[in-house]
Amino acid sequence: MVELTRHVPVLLHSVLDGLNPQPGGRFIDCTLGGAGHTIALLDRTRPDGRVLALDADPEAIERNRARLMTYGERVVLVQTNFAVVAEVATAHGFTGVDGVLMDLGLSSDQLASSRGFGFQSSGALDMRFDPGQEQSAADLVNTLDADELADLIFKYGEEPASRRIARAIVAARPIHTAEQLSRVVTEAVGRRGRIHPATLTFQALRIAVNDELGALMKALPQAVTLLRPGGRLAVIAFHSLEDRIVKEFMRRESRAQIVQPDSPPGFVGREPSLRLITAKPRVAGDAEIAANPRSRSARLRIAEKLTPAEGIAPRG
Repeated sequence: MVELTRHVPVLLHSVLDGLNPQPGGRFIDCTLGGAGHTIALLDRTRPDGRVLALDADPEAIERNRARLMTYGERVVLVQTNFAVVAEVATAHGFTGVDGVLMDLGLSSDQLASSRGFGFQSSGALDMRFDPGQEQSAADLVNTLDADELADLIFKYGEEPASRRIARAIVAARPIHTAEQLSRVVTEAVGRRGRIHPATLTFQALRIAVNDELGALMKALPQAVTLLRPGGRLAVIAFHSLEDRIVKEFMRRESRAQIVQPDSPPGFVGREPSLRLITAKPRVAGDAEIAANPRSRSARLRIAEKLTPAEGIAPRG
């Protein structure tokens, strides 16, 4: 049996305020994690609201199955990556929904697992959300050359010392555990600032292993198609790479004009699909950060699906 850790859902009050779940509402939680957001949506939509909850991590599904059993058929659990959310939602009758939530953060349970997400993990350097995926973090760390590793760490971690870290990793190979990797990175760059010196390297490897940014870019437009007019999309991001993708997507989909892709240069009218609810992202207050330090970097963006009449853009 997979044990539960104490899970505190990030920005819960802001999520509920933004999605405004009502009795009978239907929602999709693309990242079940510790089930905190899912449970809150189920409670707010009593007596007959429903939630489709997805997670790429099979342990997250099994960990919460018994916990959610009391909600009966009101909750549907599916182990899958949200990159295929439209296909899964359609198969389970979740179209024209009231809201879609994506909490892109790593869960407390994953950090506590033996799959190498945490710096002190003595388990295998894995980092796969879905153990069925072919490539693990150890595969990347032990097979890529120094230039490839440096590029990966810089691209997905925005780590300024990526080349020094990559050279240190290659010199220390083979590396089999997260604890080993953490030690190599720390020795290469030293202690600096408030965050652990291996934070950005671990972030980069996890993103690459799970194609997190690619999955997000696929899921966002699918989520919009699944919403009813007036339904809302809420996304919690924890680092600038994710947040930039979400911000640019929501802004692009809320514009009545876009740059014309072909000549002559200029703008072309279009029908926007979204209205921005959050001009700037909502963030955690001091009290939440004190109670849940993981919320410090969370950024919540919300947009509402327009009806065709609302979204008609001027032509000419």
